[in-house]
Amino acid sequence: MATIDPMTTSPNQPIAAQTIAEYLDALNSKSPTPGGGSVAGTTGATAAAIAGMVIHYTLGKKKYAEFEHDNANRLKQLTAAQSQFLTLADDDAAGYGTLNALWSLDKSDPKRQAGWDEAVSGAITPPTAMLALSSKLIQIVHDLTTTTNRQLRSDLAVAAITFRAAAHSAACNIRINIPLLPENTRAGAESSMNKSLTQVDTLHDKIVDACQ
Repeated sequence: MATIDPMTTSPNQPIAAQTIAEYLDALNSKSPTPGGGSVAGTTGATAAAIAGMVIHYTLGKKKYAEFEHDNANRLKQLTAAQSQFLTLADDDAAGYGTLNALWSLDKSDPKRQAGWDEAVSGAITPPTAMLALSSKLIQIVHDLTTTTNRQLRSDLAVAAITFRAAAHSAACNIRINIPLLPENTRAGAESSMNKSLTQVDTLHDKIVDACQ
């Protein structure tokens, strides 16, 4: 297994600036970050990338000329989301770090009391955004099943499967933080999460069936 060079990689280095080997070695270490939230983000970025690849192989083809404009716009959204997912992965790690630092303090500590609500929000917001983004983009993948090169339908299926994995991974990181939210907001957060997961699961199944 490759080792991380401390001169080139630091715990605060953005995921996008790391090699795949560096990121995986950091993940496979006795360190809380990168962790599950980072996996959700990098998985979402991977899904966006492979869906984008399908569009690249479709643009400029006469057979799909009528979909050229829409496909080009979808490619822009997927490419932007690829970067957004990686940023959210870094945000998740930062949010965890802040919350964990307060968690170690006594509940009566003024510092913990003053920063607690904001820290909880900082921990739950990135995975919530990842879930929302996965839900939005898997709809784009569904649209692509009728507007892109059929020779690449297996890659669209992979995109759907990977977006579903990103969504459920993000949900794990939402779910574990819901008990830390104000009591009157917990039910709403869980309901919204479950609604998004149902939408993702439904589209995933449709895409996989269409790509058989």
